Amino acid sequence: MRRQLANNIVTTDYWHKLDDGRIQCDLCPRFCKLHDQQRGLCFIRQNMKQQIVLTSYGRSSGFCIDPIEKKPLNHFYPGSSVFSFGTAGCNLACKFCQNWDISKSREMDSLMSKATPETIAHAAFNEGCKSVAYTYNDPVIFHEYAIDTAMACKELDIKSVAVSAGYVCAQPRAEFYQTMDAANIDLKAFSEDFYHKITGSHLQAILETLQYIKQETNVWLELTTLLIPGENDSEKELQEMTQWVVENLGPDVPMHFSAFHPDWKMRDIARTPTASLLKARSIALANGVHYAYIGNAHHKAADSTYCHHCGELLIGRDWYQLSEWNLDAHGACLACKTVCAGLFDKEPGKWGSKRQVVSL
Repeated sequence: MRRQLANNIVTTDYWHKLDDGRIQCDLCPRFCKLHDQQRGLCFIRQNMKQQIVLTSYGRSSGFCIDPIEKKPLNHFYPGSSVFSFGTAGCNLACKFCQNWDISKSREMDSLMSKATPETIAHAAFNEGCKSVAYTYNDPVIFHEYAIDTAMACKELDIKSVAVSAGYVCAQPRAEFYQTMDAANIDLKAFSEDFYHKITGSHLQAILETLQYIKQETNVWLELTTLLIPGENDSEKELQEMTQWVVENLGPDVPMHFSAFHPDWKMRDIARTPTASLLKARSIALANGVHYAYIGNAHHKAADSTYCHHCGELLIGRDWYQLSEWNLDAHGACLACKTVCAGLFDKEPGKWGSKRQVVSL
């Protein structure tokens, strides 16, 4: 646990002083340069007395128990429950943000739920959750709170799941993912133009995070792309994206293509047609991705998991509810014995599709 300076404020490690008196935050590639008392774009990291502090430590926007498939993670203990929480703020500026009421919050008093890392870990344990998810806003910005919680969870054999956009510098990235067991990273598009104009960030930094997670850690990785009509859903871009994934991350990294709905600053674009999601899934499979899914749309076949070798149905899904289960105790296909990539218990979890709000 890091030293607390004051109420819900902790010191941080990733910053340095500039010659002009400002402090540069070195957590993410945005490199915010802050005057005294000024906050970074993420809003929860602040120059306070010539050091960067995290102002949201121990405070959350709320706690819920979800199905793990909602993160979405389809190959990480399917059917299990995950204890989910986030804070406020974000280090990206996505115009299409689907959680803008949390990630764009500038009202720290809205973080009414207070909990230490140990409180969260014990709550997850007592509720029978397999894992804790750092989600709703990007956990890289509440780096210290997430890491301390993950360490407390590990003591109770609770797994940790990061739901992130992957926009983080190399040194804090390494520290962060040492404590994580699984991650779903938003690969928001496959063009620098989209990342720069629509999210205020850069594609290369995200690609580096994906390669680091896959090649340098044991973290289970899945990807999500929110398809926005006319912005990131062209066949050319999807071809390039899925080919890059297979070549650089391997065919066993599951890809989720989710439907956009009009929100935040992009309310003039229509919801993504299911046909576009299915087309993206087909492109991924044709390019060698073994497991591809659609999200935010009801399509049992495209939500389910199939053996990449023989094509047999392995895990049936109807929204977040599991149906068929055709894996043996070792996570292999009952028909041909090919191992399905992922982490599986001997039997599927029984949490189902329910969402449970938790008060601590």
